Amino acid sequence: MESHGLIPKEQGERARLNAREVRGAALEQGFADAGVVALPHAHTERDAGRFDAWIAAGRAGSMRYLERRTEAGELTRARVDRPFPWARSAVVCFAVYHSAQPRSTEPAPEGAGWIARYAWSSRKDARGERRPSDYHKVLLKRIRALEEHFKARYGAFESRVYVDTGPVVERALAEAAGLGWTGKNTCLIHPKLGSYGFLAVLLTDLEAEDAESMLGVPDRCGSCTRCLEACPTHALIAPYAMDATRCISYLTIEHKGAIAPELMKDMGRQVFGCDICQDVCPWNRKAVVSTDAELEARAELVNPALEWLAALEERDFEGAFNGSPVRRAGFEGLRRNVAIAMGNSGCKRFAAQLEGWARSAEEPLRSAAAWALGKLVSAKD
Repeated sequence: MESHGLIPKEQGERARLNAREVRGAALEQGFADAGVVALPHAHTERDAGRFDAWIAAGRAGSMRYLERRTEAGELTRARVDRPFPWARSAVVCFAVYHSAQPRSTEPAPEGAGWIARYAWSSRKDARGERRPSDYHKVLLKRIRALEEHFKARYGAFESRVYVDTGPVVERALAEAAGLGWTGKNTCLIHPKLGSYGFLAVLLTDLEAEDAESMLGVPDRCGSCTRCLEACPTHALIAPYAMDATRCISYLTIEHKGAIAPELMKDMGRQVFGCDICQDVCPWNRKAVVSTDAELEARAELVNPALEWLAALEERDFEGAFNGSPVRRAGFEGLRRNVAIAMGNSGCKRFAAQLEGWARSAEEPLRSAAAWALGKLVSAKD
């Protein structure tokens, strides 16, 4: 009988996860790659220490959920065994979202904004019409199908599945499972697929044969520092170290208040997320382009016109981004980001729009519009 993920050792003993066969089952569910690692893994203490230090330094900004602690006062996310003491293995799956469209670092039309590549995802509905797709839902469905496949074949076991929503550090688990290394831009870099990828995690109470994954993938960043040099807000404060409070992705998505002028001036045309540190990475030059039908790019979100985004009313915003990751920024948050991009564009035609927003009742938008208007007025013709 063909095996698809778990290999019994001897009659009467529970099956064990095997990296090669788990990968095969994950590919059948639509993932591009997968690995498995026994818990705790060899670098558990190292990774926990790094996370503790990052939080202690205040690098998480307003993302308080990252600071949740156990009753003993330990950071919950630092180690998988804190929220899940029963976990003995982690299956980590990788899905590619790269597309053939231009990168943020390439020339763009005047007055164009930028929405992070991962948020372009879409699929065709039953009528053949293209609709936004949220990668969380797409991948959660797949990882749950993988979980059910194993349970149907080998019996019940304790498990949890997550796609960016659980108290785990997916990137650290992915590295431990042999899917790549953590680059100087703090992204997981897959040696064949690059860093344009999503991660889905399945935790189980099954043991794992992890000889393959423990070999890991060596750090191949070498002497390259392109990501550090390209980050406009200097969020990459050192190789492998990122200050989220300066990161454009954090500022345009997670941060809900006003943004400091010294950061706004360096945010460029980014209105949702940022791809710069990945777009300049040599490992993404030949990154595999996704053929995933549920994660295809929406053409209207590639270099979107700032006029279009600014003209959206709240009902239009909901219609355009319902089911899309862009909704996470919120209507007023996206407007704030668009105002900043307008100021950085140097296009005087945006002045009228910004004048109206500068009278807004919403403080983050009001201050961003006033700053942007001042920048346009002071710019030389």
